[in-house]
Amino acid sequence: MHYGPCTGLAAVSTALLAMSRRLEVHDVLRTIVASARELLDAEYAALGVPDDHGGFAQFVVDGISEEQWRRIGPLPRQHGVLAAMLHQDAPERLADVRQDPRFGGWPAAHPDMSAFLGMPIKDGEETLGALFLANKRHAHGAPADGSDRPGFTDEDEELLSLLAQHAAIALTNARLYERSRELTIAEERSRLAHELHDAVSQKLFSLRLTAQAAAALVDRDPGRAKGELHQVAVLAAEAADELRAAVTELRPAALDEDGLVATLRNHVRVLDRAHTAHVSFTSDGVRALPATQEEALLRVAQEALHNALRHSGADRVEVTLARTPAGGAVLRVRDWGCGFSPSTVRKAGRHLGLVSMRDRASGSGGRLEVRSEPGEGTTIEMEVPGG
Repeated sequence: MHYGPCTGLAAVSTALLAMSRRLEVHDVLRTIVASARELLDAEYAALGVPDDHGGFAQFVVDGISEEQWRRIGPLPRQHGVLAAMLHQDAPERLADVRQDPRFGGWPAAHPDMSAFLGMPIKDGEETLGALFLANKRHAHGAPADGSDRPGFTDEDEELLSLLAQHAAIALTNARLYERSRELTIAEERSRLAHELHDAVSQKLFSLRLTAQAAAALVDRDPGRAKGELHQVAVLAAEAADELRAAVTELRPAALDEDGLVATLRNHVRVLDRAHTAHVSFTSDGVRALPATQEEALLRVAQEALHNALRHSGADRVEVTLARTPAGGAVLRVRDWGCGFSPSTVRKAGRHLGLVSMRDRASGSGGRLEVRSEPGEGTTIEMEVPGG
């Protein structure tokens, strides 16, 4: 597919508009990758965002199915040609990546790739990530290496360079937006915590004084003591109402703004950056659910992830959320860690949050299943019926 000046400009313009409309980092990354693959007529495209441990905090692909991506296995490390894109300013164009001395092979399920074009995404001196394209689909002329496979061209390199410059802007804006929202949520939670403390503390203080008065009157003036005890009941009910209202108000703001799928994806992304274990999230066809079910699913996912990352010793944790045939949803949090015996945990009085998770599941009309064995990892599964 050859772009003339007008067609190329229109295609790039469309890609840049698509990027500018996205506010979430994950969505921006996916848009960049899809745009690059379409613009340069490549079979495969990927974008890697490096972490500080020799791996990738995020690695987004286009042209590979979810099933194939799962079979490929863990994310690549920063080595070979991929590392070059993160540590140099210049693009890398290869007729056949397999012939490059830095090439170290790939997993068995990985698709075969030859023609390669890589481009760093930079914000000043900082490398935000790198774009990788492989296997040009249609040639503009005879391949430069004399083979029957088309290669990437000077024009492709120029287009990708332009896209990378604007990708840096879009990615930086998305990161700023997410940080701004996180600060807003933190400030709102702090405000609610202060209000909760003040309101409930006042009620509990009054409750305590009234109970003391009733105790002092119970022998010498039973009638007045009875009145004070009635007031104790009233104050206790008011305190319970204050707590209930506060808990309702503390429903995660992101759920109302973004929905369950985006909220879970963001939460997983933060954990993936914060821990050495690779934490991934996939979703399949989940629609909006009743508020109580969405909040229950989120809280169970958070508790299960906390257990997996703090106690299991796993180097990989997968979170999946899928739609059920009946229109509900099923959440699975799986780790490949040390595992445990649920019955032994119960006998030892260590619940690992299982009681809380079961309560949340039943309270939302759903069910919770825990599957684990020592040395075999753990799977927490929660299913809700929908509404």
